[in-house]
Amino acid sequence: MMRFALYMLVAAAMLAGCRSADPAPPAVVPAAPVAQAPGAPREAPQAPRIIQPGAPGAPSRSVAAADAPRARIAHTAADVAFMKGMIGHHAQALEMTELLRTRTESEQMKMLAMRIDVSQSDEIRFMQHWLRARGEEVPGPHAHHMPGGHMPGMLTADEMARLAAARGPEFDRLFLAFMIRHHDGALVMVRELFEADGAGQEAEINAFTSDVVADQQMEIDRMAGMLRELQK
Repeated sequence: MMRFALYMLVAAAMLAGCRSADPAPPAVVPAAPVAQAPGAPREAPQAPRIIQPGAPGAPSRSVAAADAPRARIAHTAADVAFMKGMIGHHAQALEMTELLRTRTESEQMKMLAMRIDVSQSDEIRFMQHWLRARGEEVPGPHAHHMPGGHMPGMLTADEMARLAAARGPEFDRLFLAFMIRHHDGALVMVRELFEADGAGQEAEINAFTSDVVADQQMEIDRMAGMLRELQK
Protein backbone atom coordinates (compact mmCIF):
# COMPACT_ATOMS: atom_id res chain seq x y z
CA MET A 1 0.00 0.00 0.00
CA MET A 2 2.80 2.45 0.85
CA ARG A 3 4.45 1.81 -2.53
CA PHE A 4 1.08 2.38 -4.31
CA ALA A 5 0.59 5.63 -2.42
CA LEU A 6 4.04 6.81 -3.39
CA TYR A 7 3.33 6.10 -7.07
CA MET A 8 0.10 8.12 -6.83
CA LEU A 9 1.94 11.09 -5.30
CA VAL A 10 4.52 11.07 -8.08
CA ALA A 11 1.80 10.82 -10.77
CA ALA A 12 -0.09 13.73 -9.22
CA ALA A 13 3.04 15.88 -9.14
CA MET A 14 3.74 15.16 -12.80
CA LEU A 15 0.17 16.04 -13.86
CA ALA A 16 0.35 19.30 -11.94
CA GLY A 17 3.63 20.13 -13.64
CA CYS A 18 2.11 19.59 -17.09
CA ARG A 19 -0.57 22.24 -16.34
CA SER A 20 2.01 24.82 -15.20
CA ALA A 21 3.33 27.46 -17.61
CA ASP A 22 6.81 26.82 -16.25
CA PRO A 23 6.96 23.09 -15.45
CA ALA A 24 9.13 21.92 -12.60
CA PRO A 25 11.63 19.14 -13.18
CA PRO A 26 10.29 15.62 -12.60
CA ALA A 27 10.56 14.26 -9.07
CA VAL A 28 13.30 11.78 -8.42
CA VAL A 29 12.31 8.79 -6.32
CA PRO A 30 15.29 7.21 -4.62
CA ALA A 31 15.69 3.51 -5.19
CA ALA A 32 14.88 1.28 -2.26
CA PRO A 33 17.84 -0.44 -0.65
CA VAL A 34 18.45 -4.03 -1.67
CA ALA A 35 17.24 -6.35 1.07
CA GLN A 36 19.72 -8.77 2.59
CA ALA A 37 18.93 -12.14 4.07
CA PRO A 38 18.79 -12.15 7.87
CA GLY A 39 22.21 -12.93 9.31
CA ALA A 40 24.02 -12.45 5.96
CA PRO A 41 27.27 -10.49 6.19
CA ARG A 42 26.99 -6.90 4.98
CA GLU A 43 28.90 -6.22 1.75
CA ALA A 44 31.87 -3.88 2.19
CA PRO A 45 31.63 -0.62 0.18
CA GLN A 46 33.72 -0.52 -2.98
CA ALA A 47 37.01 1.35 -2.52
CA PRO A 48 37.33 4.38 -4.83
CA ARG A 49 39.53 3.88 -7.89
CA ILE A 50 41.63 6.42 -9.75
CA ILE A 51 42.21 6.65 -13.50
CA GLN A 52 45.94 7.09 -14.04
CA PRO A 53 46.78 8.55 -17.48
CA GLY A 54 49.36 6.75 -19.58
CA ALA A 55 51.97 8.19 -21.91
CA PRO A 56 50.65 9.80 -25.11
CA GLY A 57 49.23 7.04 -27.29
CA ALA A 58 49.11 4.57 -24.39
CA PRO A 59 45.86 3.66 -22.59
CA SER A 60 44.99 4.91 -19.13
CA ARG A 61 44.64 2.38 -16.31
CA SER A 62 42.49 2.13 -13.22
CA VAL A 63 44.31 1.89 -9.89
CA ALA A 64 43.06 1.64 -6.31
CA ALA A 65 43.40 4.83 -4.30
CA ALA A 66 45.74 3.08 -1.87
CA ASP A 67 48.05 2.14 -4.76
CA ALA A 68 48.26 5.63 -6.25
CA PRO A 69 51.21 7.53 -4.73
CA ARG A 70 50.63 11.25 -4.20
CA ALA A 71 53.56 12.06 -6.51
CA ARG A 72 51.52 10.69 -9.39
CA ILE A 73 49.09 13.62 -9.28
CA ALA A 74 51.63 16.42 -8.73
CA HIS A 75 54.34 17.78 -10.98
CA THR A 76 57.89 16.46 -10.55
CA ALA A 77 61.40 17.77 -11.11
CA ALA A 78 61.43 15.83 -14.38
CA ASP A 79 58.28 17.67 -15.50
CA VAL A 80 59.92 21.02 -14.77
CA ALA A 81 63.11 20.08 -16.63
CA PHE A 82 61.03 18.91 -19.59
CA MET A 83 59.06 22.14 -19.81
CA LYS A 84 62.20 24.27 -19.54
CA GLY A 85 63.95 22.21 -22.19
CA MET A 86 60.98 22.19 -24.56
CA ILE A 87 60.79 25.99 -24.46
CA GLY A 88 64.32 26.14 -25.84
CA HIS A 89 63.60 23.35 -28.30
CA HIS A 90 60.58 25.20 -29.69
CA ALA A 91 62.54 28.46 -29.75
CA GLN A 92 65.06 26.99 -32.18
CA ALA A 93 62.24 25.79 -34.44
CA LEU A 94 60.99 29.39 -34.56
CA GLU A 95 64.47 30.58 -35.53
CA MET A 96 64.44 28.07 -38.38
CA THR A 97 61.04 29.23 -39.63
CA GLU A 98 62.23 32.85 -39.49
CA LEU A 99 65.03 31.94 -41.91
CA LEU A 100 62.50 30.35 -44.22
CA ARG A 101 60.61 33.61 -44.72
CA THR A 102 63.43 35.13 -46.78
CA ARG A 103 65.10 32.05 -48.28
CA THR A 104 62.35 30.15 -50.06
CA GLU A 105 60.26 30.82 -53.12
CA SER A 106 57.72 28.12 -52.30
CA GLU A 107 54.29 29.18 -51.07
CA GLN A 108 53.80 25.68 -49.67
CA MET A 109 56.93 26.08 -47.56
CA LYS A 110 55.75 29.49 -46.33
CA MET A 111 52.42 27.99 -45.27
CA LEU A 112 54.29 25.25 -43.42
CA ALA A 113 56.39 27.88 -41.63
CA MET A 114 53.26 29.76 -40.59
CA ARG A 115 51.68 26.63 -39.08
CA ILE A 116 54.85 25.78 -37.15
CA ASP A 117 55.23 29.37 -35.96
CA VAL A 118 51.65 29.62 -34.69
CA SER A 119 51.57 26.24 -32.94
CA GLN A 120 54.97 26.44 -31.29
CA SER A 121 54.61 30.07 -30.21
CA ASP A 122 51.33 29.14 -28.53
CA GLU A 123 52.96 26.14 -26.83
CA ILE A 124 55.85 28.27 -25.57
CA ARG A 125 53.36 30.65 -23.93
CA PHE A 126 51.59 27.71 -22.30
CA MET A 127 54.86 26.28 -20.95
CA GLN A 128 55.94 29.65 -19.59
CA HIS A 129 52.59 30.03 -17.82
CA TRP A 130 52.82 26.46 -16.49
CA LEU A 131 56.22 27.17 -14.93
CA ARG A 132 55.23 30.54 -13.47
CA ALA A 133 52.07 29.08 -11.92
CA ARG A 134 54.23 26.58 -10.04
CA GLY A 135 56.79 29.11 -8.88
CA GLU A 136 59.49 27.77 -11.22
CA GLU A 137 62.09 29.80 -13.08
CA VAL A 138 61.18 30.53 -16.71
CA PRO A 139 64.15 30.21 -19.09
CA GLY A 140 64.92 32.86 -21.68
CA PRO A 141 63.68 32.35 -25.25
CA HIS A 142 67.15 31.43 -26.50
CA ALA A 143 68.03 28.86 -23.82
CA HIS A 144 68.68 25.93 -26.15
CA HIS A 145 70.05 23.47 -23.65
CA MET A 146 68.06 21.18 -21.42
CA PRO A 147 69.35 20.73 -17.86
CA GLY A 148 71.76 17.81 -18.06
CA GLY A 149 72.82 18.09 -21.68
CA HIS A 150 72.02 18.71 -25.33
CA MET A 151 68.43 18.09 -26.39
CA PRO A 152 67.49 15.51 -29.04
CA GLY A 153 67.02 16.82 -32.57
CA MET A 154 68.57 20.24 -31.95
CA LEU A 155 70.68 21.76 -34.72
CA THR A 156 74.28 22.65 -33.99
CA ALA A 157 75.64 26.13 -34.64
CA ASP A 158 77.29 24.85 -37.83
CA GLU A 159 74.03 23.33 -39.06
CA MET A 160 72.14 26.56 -38.38
CA ALA A 161 74.82 28.47 -40.32
CA ARG A 162 74.54 26.00 -43.19
CA LEU A 163 70.78 26.44 -43.27
CA ALA A 164 71.09 30.24 -43.19
CA ALA A 165 73.48 30.17 -46.16
CA ALA A 166 71.16 28.10 -48.39
CA ARG A 167 68.60 29.54 -50.82
CA GLY A 168 65.71 28.32 -52.98
CA PRO A 169 65.14 24.56 -53.47
CA GLU A 170 68.40 23.75 -51.69
CA PHE A 171 67.16 25.60 -48.61
CA ASP A 172 63.77 23.86 -48.83
CA ARG A 173 65.32 20.38 -48.85
CA LEU A 174 67.69 21.21 -46.02
CA PHE A 175 64.97 22.86 -43.94
CA LEU A 176 62.62 19.88 -44.28
CA ALA A 177 65.35 17.36 -43.41
CA PHE A 178 66.45 19.37 -40.38
CA MET A 179 62.92 20.12 -39.16
CA ILE A 180 61.89 16.46 -39.43
CA ARG A 181 64.86 15.57 -37.24
CA HIS A 182 63.99 18.44 -34.89
CA HIS A 183 60.39 17.24 -34.51
CA ASP A 184 61.59 13.66 -33.97
CA GLY A 185 63.73 15.01 -31.14
CA ALA A 186 60.66 16.47 -29.45
CA LEU A 187 58.99 13.04 -29.54
CA VAL A 188 62.10 11.53 -27.95
CA MET A 189 61.89 14.13 -25.17
CA VAL A 190 58.29 13.14 -24.46
CA ARG A 191 59.22 9.44 -24.31
CA GLU A 192 62.09 10.19 -21.96
CA LEU A 193 59.78 12.23 -19.74
CA PHE A 194 57.44 9.28 -19.22
CA GLU A 195 60.37 7.01 -18.44
CA ALA A 196 61.13 9.15 -15.36
CA ASP A 197 59.49 7.92 -12.16
CA GLY A 198 56.20 9.71 -11.50
CA ALA A 199 56.64 12.16 -14.38
CA GLY A 200 53.98 13.20 -16.87
CA GLN A 201 51.07 12.32 -14.58
CA GLU A 202 49.86 15.80 -13.67
CA ALA A 203 46.70 16.50 -15.69
CA GLU A 204 47.94 19.61 -17.53
CA ILE A 205 51.31 18.23 -18.53
CA ASN A 206 49.78 14.92 -19.59
CA ALA A 207 47.31 16.68 -21.88
CA PHE A 208 50.03 18.99 -23.19
CA THR A 209 52.42 16.18 -24.11
CA SER A 210 49.59 14.34 -25.87
CA ASP A 211 49.01 17.44 -28.01
CA VAL A 212 52.74 17.78 -28.72
CA VAL A 213 52.97 14.18 -29.92
CA ALA A 214 49.89 14.52 -32.15
CA ASP A 215 50.97 17.85 -33.68
CA GLN A 216 54.62 16.95 -34.20
CA GLN A 217 53.83 13.58 -35.75
CA MET A 218 51.30 15.14 -38.14
CA GLU A 219 53.87 17.72 -39.24
CA ILE A 220 56.57 15.06 -39.63
CA ASP A 221 54.31 13.13 -41.98
CA ARG A 222 53.48 16.27 -43.96
CA MET A 223 57.13 17.34 -44.26
CA ALA A 224 58.26 13.83 -45.23
CA GLY A 225 55.81 13.93 -48.15
CA MET A 226 57.04 17.39 -49.20
CA LEU A 227 60.65 16.23 -49.04
CA ARG A 228 59.92 13.21 -51.22
CA GLU A 229 58.41 15.51 -53.86
CA LEU A 230 61.49 17.75 -53.82
CA GLN A 231 63.83 14.79 -54.21
CA LYS A 232 62.16 13.46 -57.36
